[in-house]
Amino acid sequence: MTPTSWLGCSTCGTDSRYNAMALTKPNQQLRRDLKAIAFNLEQSCIDLGKLAEKLSDADAIALMGLVGTLYEEADRLVGYAEEVKNGQIKRATE
Repeated sequence: MTPTSWLGCSTCGTDSRYNAMALTKPNQQLRRDLKAIAFNLEQSCIDLGKLAEKLSDADAIALMGLVGTLYEEADRLVGYAEEVKNGQIKRATE
């Protein structure tokens, strides 16, 4: 059994262990930060959704529009984290 057959991507055959191990510590931290911020945004969206249930229809609609925008931003951050993992984005050395 090859590593890609049990851990790799079924679409492209890459092994995610090797990409993560190739990241420098600053890039690993950048990826973790991006994913953590995206997670926090998504949790805030859930909380705002619960709040919207208690508002009038007009206010709830406005708030849910904001929530949709925040979800899109969280998705962008997750995308950036994936680009860091793939080496497309790198933290500059100081």
